[in-house]
Amino acid sequence: MAGREPRLQLPKPRSRVKMIWLWCNRVQGVQHTFGLLFRKNYASKKTLPVLTLFTKDPCPLCDEAKEVLKPLKNRFILQEVDITLPENSAWYDRYKFDIPVFHLNGQFLMMHKVNFSKLEKNLKKLEQQNN
Repeated sequence: MAGREPRLQLPKPRSRVKMIWLWCNRVQGVQHTFGLLFRKNYASKKTLPVLTLFTKDPCPLCDEAKEVLKPLKNRFILQEVDITLPENSAWYDRYKFDIPVFHLNGQFLMMHKVNFSKLEKNLKKLEQQNN
């Protein structure tokens, strides 16, 4: 063994390339996962506007209005308020002859029937404010 220099053990070139490739893929995977989590959490922070429908049972005009709303159903949360319930007596006094009545995020929007273009315009405005 005298006179021999110890050999320096370097990884084979292929294994070095493989290590670098694995490391890069791991970093990209982490970035991708972070991006997905960020988008998921960001999307969950966005809240849909609340469209409140003041109604009673029976109300054929209200049923018709709900059918008209179906194409836009993914753009708002529909909240129905039965004005005949005792806890909603103030709404009954106000809207007993006017249902269906709609509020968007707590603000009066329309009554008697759905004005589709007005609703769509107001939803678009709220969506632009949230972006």
